[in-house]
Amino acid sequence: MEARNDEKWRVLIAEDETLVREGLKAMLSSDPSFEVVAEAADGMEAIRSVEETKPDLVLLDLNMPKMSGIAALRNIRKQSETVKILALTIHEGEEYVLDVFRLGGNGYCLKEASREELFLAIRSVLAGKPYASPEILDNVLAVYMGGKPEAREGPLTHLSVREQEILKLIGEGYSVKEISEYLFISRRTVEKHRYNIMKKLNLHRTSALVCFAMENGLVTSFRKGNTNRIEAAVE
Repeated sequence: MEARNDEKWRVLIAEDETLVREGLKAMLSSDPSFEVVAEAADGMEAIRSVEETKPDLVLLDLNMPKMSGIAALRNIRKQSETVKILALTIHEGEEYVLDVFRLGGNGYCLKEASREELFLAIRSVLAGKPYASPEILDNVLAVYMGGKPEAREGPLTHLSVREQEILKLIGEGYSVKEISEYLFISRRTVEKHRYNIMKKLNLHRTSALVCFAMENGLVTSFRKGNTNRIEAAVE
């Protein structure tokens, strides 16, 4: 498939691991149909970069600091109905797959995919065709066929996407003030979400929230200077 009007497809790579990001950039740059116009190391940077560069495609890691890929996907889709979004992740769980497609993602590719499969996934979503790695295809087909895959209950299923987003930032060591600035919401709203999270999870201290976020895979990196809070959480 050739790029539109003989121009290159504009790609944004959102991935917090530098080596993975550089590898993806090198792979795409080897094909004259693609141009990497921006890179992002966290979900918030991805959102800003989409607004600034107007890419055709976003390669989106689901595990990133500050804001998860799922939360970033939701915000990116609000910005643009046309940009194609391909989730690139290690997660095979149906809850991740369903969230990606329900929030407007166009494809879901596992990081263990070969170069050939990743190019297939990219070209499929750019052509307007949904793509899912064969390993998780059954989950996606069940959704498109109107089936209802058996839901797997887990502690995070009780939290909304916004609550998971805020819990992630709390786990990474950000203050209420910083969270409100990152998410463009008031401090009072952050505090209300924190209260609801504690109530839903039956937790009563910030250190317990940090520990919970770590145990459930929401925390991918810690803010510098957050040693005391991390130590308190794991005691």
